[in-house]
Amino acid sequence: MPINLFEMLLWTFRRNENDVVNLYNSLSPIMQLSTGGDMLNFGHWDNSTNTPIEAQNNLCEFTGKMANLPTAKSLVDVGSGILGPAKKWNSDYPNLEIFAININYNQLKNTNTDFIEKLNATSRFLPLADKSVDRIIALESAQHFKPLDDFLLESKRILNSNGILLIAIPTVSEGVSTMNDLGILSFTWSSEHYTIESINSKINHAGFSIIESQKIGSNVYIPLANYYFEHRKELQEKIKTKYSSTTEKILFKSLKKMAHSSKTNLIDYALIKCR
Repeated sequence: MPINLFEMLLWTFRRNENDVVNLYNSLSPIMQLSTGGDMLNFGHWDNSTNTPIEAQNNLCEFTGKMANLPTAKSLVDVGSGILGPAKKWNSDYPNLEIFAININYNQLKNTNTDFIEKLNATSRFLPLADKSVDRIIALESAQHFKPLDDFLLESKRILNSNGILLIAIPTVSEGVSTMNDLGILSFTWSSEHYTIESINSKINHAGFSIIESQKIGSNVYIPLANYYFEHRKELQEKIKTKYSSTTEKILFKSLKKMAHSSKTNLIDYALIKCR
């Protein structure tokens, strides 16, 4: 699958909604080839985690418990991708009504499920009634929402009085210069680069109260990169069935930079629970 690097650079710098769709259509299959699964998140790794799929399931379980899904009746999964997390939550909480919202129509169209309501919509205008849902989760998707403020206001509108919003999001540290400090990640991390402080400020300005916040970057970036480095040869063969060797080299260099940026505290990963 050839990737037009010039187009990719345009998508990365503009990062409007159509650009995000194009990026995911072009790059999501790399994650699927590498993991053999249908999730697109980095995962949560611990000493007992051996594969990316296990790590991704761990992150879904972690966010589900943090969002108090066992006590919820309805969940809106905003930026649902190819519904891997939604399927996991549906399996873990079979009585939970789940709405999967994705601006990428092709991802929704090509995903088969009988128990999840699929809605082709933008994070800026959530197609649900006022005060109609219990939970909203944006699992590794809110970094693409522009402006993030609109998503937060829409979330506040559709959540009921006891509702919970949970955001799982990659972050950068205060003072980080995207080009100078992040290098290749400036291009391959094709999203907004929010600091935790800026996200918290936007959340408070939208009228939410933050009731729990965790930083889990040490359980995300370095173990994911190490897994790739240790299994690079076999993963190279999988990736090269659909992508060029240049694409794989860019991925490898990006993972090296990601691990280094995590070790030097330039990037982190935040879970933020709001009411």
